[in-house]
Amino acid sequence: MPVTVILELRLKSESVAAARDVMRRALQDTRAFEGNLATDVLVDEADEAHWLIYELWDSVEHDEAYRAFRAGEGRLTELPPLLAAPPVKTRYSTTDI
Repeated sequence: MPVTVILELRLKSESVAAARDVMRRALQDTRAFEGNLATDVLVDEADEAHWLIYELWDSVEHDEAYRAFRAGEGRLTELPPLLAAPPVKTRYSTTDI
């Protein structure tokens, strides 16, 4: 069953342009990763340094494999210095409501 992941990023205001470059490259890997059904970046209209990364995964297992990739060989070493706060990841299950 598909799962949705929201990754909330709060960037340093002076780092928004650099973050765009880093994420543009990084999200190519995310979108190509097995099980990724969709990935979009939502930017807060009132605060360009507040982003939500919306990811739709084919299964929890696909999401976990991707997180393992990002914790290892796919680690984004350029991103942490651009952040104003630690990222917040929340996983949501689809229901029949």
